[in-house]
Amino acid sequence: MNTYEDVDKQPGDAMSNTISVIIPVLREAGTINDLLDHLASLRSSHPVEIIVVDGAAEKDTLAAVTSTAVKLLATARGRGVQMNAGAAAAQGDVLLFLHADTFLPLTGLLDIERIMDDKQFAAGAFDLGIDSTHWFLRAASRVGTVRSRLTRIPYGDQAIFVRRSFFKQLNGYRDLALMEDVDLMQRIKKTGNRICILPKKVTTSARRWNRDGAIRGTMRNWVLVSLYLVGVPPERLAKYYR
Repeated sequence: MNTYEDVDKQPGDAMSNTISVIIPVLREAGTINDLLDHLASLRSSHPVEIIVVDGAAEKDTLAAVTSTAVKLLATARGRGVQMNAGAAAAQGDVLLFLHADTFLPLTGLLDIERIMDDKQFAAGAFDLGIDSTHWFLRAASRVGTVRSRLTRIPYGDQAIFVRRSFFKQLNGYRDLALMEDVDLMQRIKKTGNRICILPKKVTTSARRWNRDGAIRGTMRNWVLVSLYLVGVPPERLAKYYR
């Protein structure tokens, strides 16, 4: 059963599915312009709003942005806090929450517009792709794809997108130390609304796995998610993720 409605539109208005891309950042000065250039190169049916939300005290990522077409916001640190601030400032019909180290497929924006034309879906994400030739990470990305397709609970590095009106009804992300993306997807599922996993891969940087070790980092992530799902508070789990 669908519970959302397009509260910002008048009855009879067509869905335009304009997209606001919200990018929460923390010390991404060296990489942010690569992502913004990538987004500017993608086709879309409508103008795309891009919002960069910096949670670092020094706001170094905002200072590094060279594009004048990007909306820049400064907030307290915390991915949920940052994404909620971006959503509050957004004007698009669809909110796309994009990690600073995740690149969309070439038709990604058009794919989001297309799937959001189908009003049975309230949210969605892409298949997971990790930018690595390491055999274990390639296997892990395939497992991640199968997992999200079965559970319909994608993670943040799969480029989650949500109808803005529905996101507002849910009161956005909760201010959690970890797992804010899983929590949001669980709440969407509880409403009875459908989540679409698009069959194209984002490309997510392997830098976290390179830093922590491919196998160790992956196993740690799986254990943390499992513990969260059985009720361990995110605050207790967060210290093992850093």
